Amino acid sequence: MYKIAAIGDKESIYGFASLGLSIFPETDPVKAAHTVRRLAENGYGVIYITEQLASEIPEEIERYASRPLPAIIPVPGVRGNTGMGLANVSKFVEKAVGSDILA
Repeated sequence: MYKIAAIGDKESIYGFASLGLSIFPETDPVKAAHTVRRLAENGYGVIYITEQLASEIPEEIERYASRPLPAIIPVPGVRGNTGMGLANVSKFVEKAVGSDILA
C-alpha cells in the first residue's frame, strides 16, 4: 500500500496529520525538492504540497508529471490560494477529455 504525505509550512499542513498522513514541515525550496525526491523513492503514492512551495520548485514537480506515481498535488496554504491547483486540474481534465470543460 502506498503512503501519503504533505509538504509545506507547518501551519498549512499540520491538519493533515490528524488524517493519518505523514507531514514534512518545510519552507526552504532546496530542502523541499530533496524531500519530494526522497518521498518519491520511498513508496509515497500521493504527495500534497502547498501551492506556494510548489511554485518555488517547478523543475522538481515537473520531474514527476509524466510518471504514474507519485501524484504531486498542490493545495492552498494558510496564506491563500494561488490558483495553481485548479490550473493543474484543468490541464489534466483537458488532456483526458480533449477540451477544458471546467472553463
